[in-house]
Amino acid sequence: MMAEHGAPCDGQDAAYCMNGGTCYKLASMEALSCVCNDYYKGSRCEQFQLLIGTSDKEQAGLIVALVLVALLILVVFAVIVYFTHKMLKAKQQRSQIEYWKVKPRV
Repeated sequence: MMAEHGAPCDGQDAAYCMNGGTCYKLASMEALSCVCNDYYKGSRCEQFQLLIGTSDKEQAGLIVALVLVALLILVVFAVIVYFTHKMLKAKQQRSQIEYWKVKPRV
């Protein structure tokens, strides 16, 4: 059986493709080629490719927008925590200075 990619590999050549990819011989170039399964890519199907589970571009855009909003909220929260900590530390240092200050006698 011939496929668009050439004749299917046999024998040792069948193990050329990784991760369940299908091997084909390209007679015109005397080379091996792989047709990869879902989520794999590369010349021998050696790279795992993470994909969004939806083909709906609006839903993918919504997911990206939600991730960006979550990151923005985390950054704002981190800035608030930083400045609150800085203010409390300055207040604590002022109170220590006043504690050691000698009060004048009246």
